[in-house]
Amino acid sequence: MAEDILVVDDEPQMLIALHETLRRKGYSVTTAGSAMEALCRLREKYYRLVITDMRMPELDGMDLLRKVKSTSPQTPVVMLTAYGTIQSAVDAMRIGAFDYLLKPFSSESLEAVVRRALGGAGPERGCRPIVTQDPAFSQVLERAAQIAPSSATVLIEAESGTGKELLARMIHARSARASGPFVAVNCAALPESLLESELFGFEKGSFTGAQTSKPGKFELADHGTLLLDEIGEMAPILQAKLLRVLQEKEVDRIGGKDPVKIDVRVIATTNRDLAALVRAGEFREDLYYRLNVIRLQIPALRQRRPDIPLLADFFCRRYGQEFGKPELRCSPEALEKLGRHSWPGNVRELENTIQRAAALCTDSVIQASDLCLTQPPLPQEPQLLAGTTVREMERQLIRKTLEDTGGNRTQAARLLGISLRTLRNKLNEFGLQDRQAKFAHAKSPS
Repeated sequence: MAEDILVVDDEPQMLIALHETLRRKGYSVTTAGSAMEALCRLREKYYRLVITDMRMPELDGMDLLRKVKSTSPQTPVVMLTAYGTIQSAVDAMRIGAFDYLLKPFSSESLEAVVRRALGGAGPERGCRPIVTQDPAFSQVLERAAQIAPSSATVLIEAESGTGKELLARMIHARSARASGPFVAVNCAALPESLLESELFGFEKGSFTGAQTSKPGKFELADHGTLLLDEIGEMAPILQAKLLRVLQEKEVDRIGGKDPVKIDVRVIATTNRDLAALVRAGEFREDLYYRLNVIRLQIPALRQRRPDIPLLADFFCRRYGQEFGKPELRCSPEALEKLGRHSWPGNVRELENTIQRAAALCTDSVIQASDLCLTQPPLPQEPQLLAGTTVREMERQLIRKTLEDTGGNRTQAARLLGISLRTLRNKLNEFGLQDRQAKFAHAKSPS
């Protein structure tokens, strides 16, 4: 996939030379003759890399660097400088520049620094980029970058589909633990008994079926980072055990005799208001404060609408390559329709929408009709009949909501205003587990 690079220089000959050199190497290159023009282009689309001259009229390279880092902290910026401004380039690296090239430079030197900046050997290799120009989200990213080098516990609060795991991986990649493992556990996906053994491990013979000893996720994440996804769904008994691990920095395997020392940074994410769960008695207050050392809140996509066309362009380029349509883009009508949508599924929903449209559109332009956007169905009220018990009404409402959401438990729980764990318990209580499984199987493609 060709990488999009923005090259900025007020000297036309240098701009042409850079453009041709990078283009011959297979990169997609856009040029700007000034920092002001570059800022306009950055507002129109997302670039994987910015290469800018240091000395330019009006806004110079340092000013452009600051503006890029304030709106898109994850975007690498390479500075071009003459011998007399090396100190300025060094200063630029202190405030976030990826690297600098001293003029005159060879095409090999240019290609090497571009390759490193785009992830060939950089500290965030393997991380998907976080695309935004929203000031509030950019502040979140700046704060995340500031606290990344520490080992402080981080709590990320946001709706589903906003990129909580991407932010967690970015923090890990910029930390001193970047060379260590990054281990993710979805606390909502596993029943209480399985989650305990997954987190803390077990010894051979500790329970039926434990034929060998197995280290838990905490041990596997030693000297690295452990992501506890959807921490608000964790059962109270496991919350107590997790608190002890965080306090003592050691784990007790199920059936084990001696604790195992660990060195793990914990990042917890949730799509629920943990403070409200604490007030409701559903989440331990002491654990909440232990997790809430650094708190980061990602705004929902509907709160940062200028990001919608930027993200749409990003996903068009990704899935355009996948479907053999490298010039894929959205028509103005399609962008307008995207801008009007409420995006309850946030960035994940937008990505799925563009992926589906990329497959459906007949040429390289996604039309509004290709988007197939629909709002999620709201649960219909069950029929009120005299003599119907509250328990039966609750059962009907849960069954109907699951049917309307295609068996999606996470979406059903959100529409019902309950946690995923509560929904799972209700399914067991009302005997709806088998019915829900059959419904989901019937809806799956053959």
